[in-house]
Amino acid sequence: MSYRLGVDVGGTFTDLLLVNEESGDTFTAKVPSTPRDSSLGVMNGIERVCNSAGIDPEKITHVMHGTTIATNTILTGTGAKVGLVTTKGYGQVLQIARSFVPGGLGGWVIYNMSLPIAPLALTIEADERIGAKGDVVDKLKTAKLKKDLRGLKKKGIEALTVSLINSFANSRHEKGVAKVAKEVMPDVPVSLSSDVVPEMQEYERTITTVANSYVRPKVSTYMHNLKRQLKKKMNDVQLHVLRSDGGLSSAKGAEAYPVNLLMSGPAGGVSGAIWIATQAGFQNLLTFDMGGTSTDVALVQDGKAQLRRETTVGDVTVRASSVDVRSVGAGGGSIAHVPELTGALRVGPESAGADPGPAAYGMGGSLPTVTDANVVLGYLPSREVRLGGDMVIRRDKAEQAVQTIADAIGLPLKQAAAGIIDIVNENMYGALRLVSVEKGYDPRDFALIAFGGAGPLHANALAKLMSSWPVIIPPGPGVLCAYGDATTRVRDEASRTHIRRFGETTAKEVVGIFKKLANQAAKTLDAEGVPREEQTTTFQVDIRYHGQGLLLTVDFELDDLEKDGLDVIGSKFNDIHEHLFTFALPEDKELVNLRAVAEGKATHIEALGVPEGGENPSKAELARHKMFVDGKDQQGTLYDRAKLRARNIIRGPAIVLEMDSTTVILPGHVGKVDKLGNILITPED
Repeated sequence: MSYRLGVDVGGTFTDLLLVNEESGDTFTAKVPSTPRDSSLGVMNGIERVCNSAGIDPEKITHVMHGTTIATNTILTGTGAKVGLVTTKGYGQVLQIARSFVPGGLGGWVIYNMSLPIAPLALTIEADERIGAKGDVVDKLKTAKLKKDLRGLKKKGIEALTVSLINSFANSRHEKGVAKVAKEVMPDVPVSLSSDVVPEMQEYERTITTVANSYVRPKVSTYMHNLKRQLKKKMNDVQLHVLRSDGGLSSAKGAEAYPVNLLMSGPAGGVSGAIWIATQAGFQNLLTFDMGGTSTDVALVQDGKAQLRRETTVGDVTVRASSVDVRSVGAGGGSIAHVPELTGALRVGPESAGADPGPAAYGMGGSLPTVTDANVVLGYLPSREVRLGGDMVIRRDKAEQAVQTIADAIGLPLKQAAAGIIDIVNENMYGALRLVSVEKGYDPRDFALIAFGGAGPLHANALAKLMSSWPVIIPPGPGVLCAYGDATTRVRDEASRTHIRRFGETTAKEVVGIFKKLANQAAKTLDAEGVPREEQTTTFQVDIRYHGQGLLLTVDFELDDLEKDGLDVIGSKFNDIHEHLFTFALPEDKELVNLRAVAEGKATHIEALGVPEGGENPSKAELARHKMFVDGKDQQGTLYDRAKLRARNIIRGPAIVLEMDSTTVILPGHVGKVDKLGNILITPED
C-alpha cells in the first residue's frame, strides 16, 4: 500500500495532506512553519500526519511540495551575490529597464526604484555579437572574458548570469561563456538566458535569468536539506515541487530553474480550489486564499485558472508562466497601527508572522492584528477554537492589543476591532477587483471559494462587497493548498521566439516548429518516468498586431492549426483583444513566441462525501454565542463542522468550527451543506 503526500509551506503554518493511493482515504495535519529552516516544519508535519494515519513514513512514495522560499528570498532581499555577463555595450540593461512606474498617474512622485539584484559593479561585458537571425557577427573573445571573470571571482560572487544579445536565436556564445566560467569558478552556479527563457526582449530575458541566479543557491540548499531528511525517513521517495503555473517540477528542475517557483505557494491553493469546486459542480470561481501573512486571489473560468506570462514579486517582474494570482499583505497576522502623522487607522502589510504571531496566540506577541480583532468580535471563540488543533486562543491578550488601537482613535474596543476588519476586507476586495472587473469579468458571474486558515472568517463579508454567490467553504479549508499540491501534474514547457507576420509564414512551417517544441518539453517528463501515453501537450502563441508592442497569449489545438491554418489563431486573438479592450483591428497579425506545454496524468482523488441529513443542523450545535455584527452584539450559534450533514441549513449569525479554520455566516445569510460537505453561503432571500 503506497501513499502520496501534499505539503504546503506558508508564512505561518505548514499544511499536509496524506493520500492512500489505493483506497483514496486522506489524512491532514497543520503545524507551525519554521521560517529559519522550512524543512524542519515539513518534517514535523510528516511525523504528525503519519501518526494520525498510523503508517510508517517509508510507505510514502511521492512528496508534492508547494514552497514560498523563492518568493521570500526576493521579498526579503536575502538572495545570492549575482554577477552578470552581457554583450559589449549592454552592461546597463538592468539600470535602463523599462519606463514603467507603478502606482497610478502620480506614482512617479513617490516611486523609488530599487537597485538591480545584479549591480553594475558586478557586471562585465563580453566582446561578441550574434545577429537577430542567429548569425555570428563578431566571434567571442575569450582571453579578455577570462580576465574579467577572474575579477568577478575576486569580488565573491555566489551565482553568475549570462545574458547576451540575440542569444534566443543562437545560444553558441552563451555556452562559450559558461565553459570559460566553469574553468575560472567551478563552484559557482551559472544560469544562461538561452536556457531559462529563450525569447526576445533583452531586459525581460536578463532580469528573469538574474532572478533565477539570485534565488538559486538558497533554493538549492533548501532542496538538498529536504531531500536528505526525506531520504532518512522514506528512502526512495520521489520529490516534486509545485511551479508557478500550477504544474509540478522535479527537484532537479527546481534547483536549476527556481525562477519558475516564485508563485509556487499560491498556485497550490488555486489547484486545490479547482479540484473541490469542479466536483461540486462549479466551473467559474474567484479563489480567495487568506493565510496568516498574505491573501492570494485568482480567477478561474470554465474550470481553468487564468495564466499570465509574467510573474511579479515585490518590484521584480520576470518572464515566467504563472497562475494569475494577485497578492496583498492582508492576513490574520497583519498588524493594525495608527500613524501619528495622519491619525488614521491602517492595517498591514507588516505581519506578526508565525513568531511571535498575534497577541491571541500567547507566544509573546503584543501588537494588534486581524486575528486579535476577530477574537475581540467573537468570530474566533477563545474557549472553543484550537488553531492547528492545539494552539489555545487568549482573548485577554487580544483585547489588550486591540485596546491600544481603540485608545489611539477614540472608539470603544469592539468598534475599533470592527474597523480593523473593515479595512482589511477593503484591501482584499481591491485584489479581487484586479482579477475580475479590471480584466473585463463581472464578479456576479463567479462563485467565491474561500480557503486558507483565515479565508472562511472573511468570505461572507467579501461576497457582500463583490456580489459573488455562493461562497464555497470546502471541508478542511486550511489545508486546501496541500490538496492542490497532491492533485496537480508534472509539467514542463519549451518555447522559442519566431517573429513572422501571417503573410511571411505558413501553417505548415509553424506546425513543424511546434512539434519540435512538444518533443523537447516531453523529454523532461520522460526523465521523470511519465510514459508518453500519459502525457498531454497544449500549445500557445504570443501574438500581436504588426507594429504593436503588446503581446497576448492564445491557446489553440495543433490539429485545428493544421486543418484550418493561421486564421484559427488570428480569430482567437481578435476575440481576446476585443474582450480586454472593446475593439479589434483589421491590421496584419504577427507571431512572436511559440510555446508547447507537456503535462503528465493528474493524481485523481475523489472528494469524500458526508452522510445525508435533514435541513435542521441542531445535532451539530455546540452553544449559543455572542458576536459583534453590524455595530451591535448579536446572539449567534456555534456549530461543530464534523457533525454537519448534507442538506443541513445554517442560518446566520453563526460560526462553524473545525480543526484548521473557522467559518462566519453573517445575519441575513444561510449556509447549505452539499453532499461533499461544502458549505454554500448565500443571502437568505
